[in-house]
Amino acid sequence: MTADSLSTALLGRVLDRLEIDCPSSPTPEALREVYAAWCRSVPFDNALKLTHVRAGKPGPLPGGEAGAFFDGWLRYGTGGTCWSSAGALQSLLQALGFDAIRGVATMMAAPDLPPNHGTVIVTLEGARFLVDSALLHVQPLELKVEETTQVEHGAWGCRSVWEDGRWHIHWRPVHQPQGLVCRLESWGATGDDYRARYEGTLRWSPFNYSLYIRTNRGEESIGLAFGSKLTLHADGRVSEQPIRDVQHRNQVLVEDFGLAEEVVNDLPEDQPLPPPPGSRSAQEAEKEVAST
Repeated sequence: MTADSLSTALLGRVLDRLEIDCPSSPTPEALREVYAAWCRSVPFDNALKLTHVRAGKPGPLPGGEAGAFFDGWLRYGTGGTCWSSAGALQSLLQALGFDAIRGVATMMAAPDLPPNHGTVIVTLEGARFLVDSALLHVQPLELKVEETTQVEHGAWGCRSVWEDGRWHIHWRPVHQPQGLVCRLESWGATGDDYRARYEGTLRWSPFNYSLYIRTNRGEESIGLAFGSKLTLHADGRVSEQPIRDVQHRNQVLVEDFGLAEEVVNDLPEDQPLPPPPGSRSAQEAEKEVAST
């Protein structure tokens, strides 16, 4: 077995937790069932990573291998950030017989960013489908050259636009409901590639400083970020509930997101996000400190 292979016993436990049967064959219907189950059961979050980084723990980041990711999810209800969760989803789909590969993309939160996102692409009956562990768009999104495709839904809908020779995925983060673009760069990355990119976020990442979690409940997408619980409703509305304090945050994480108390109680408080190392903002801040 490789580092990203799932044992028969672990695969069975994962399917039981997802409340689905092992597909008899890798069909479009089976892919829809597996991905929909993932999107309602496995959150995108940085809970384990945030605790690990802020505590300065030694060793690799949590969930970098598929087995470790699923052990954490089964025990604590946690997911992971993109490199760990996409790697785990790809391993699960591969174990179920799907032609699933790891993709590398760029969340275009600012100009000229390097690739910063892991995703999964499945080839099935001659078509390509995106199944992303961060966007959690419930239905596989078909990718077509020179065509726009979409998943229609007020909470988790997204669309793929072919532009300048690449697919651009338009979607709505819970903390940025006006929308964000994810550009697909390449696919066929290995597990080792993903782990190297994941470990590379130790130096700096938006997920190293404050809690972020997103999942789907019924016909809504819910999240907690930057001091608020946010809900994207099926009719397109957005609602926001301020988090009063750490105790309130922990209660929401347990009751609404299903995280284990032992994980929630270890979470550090949020810190302000510093500028990326080497950025103009970081250089200006260093100059300001040096001049005082």
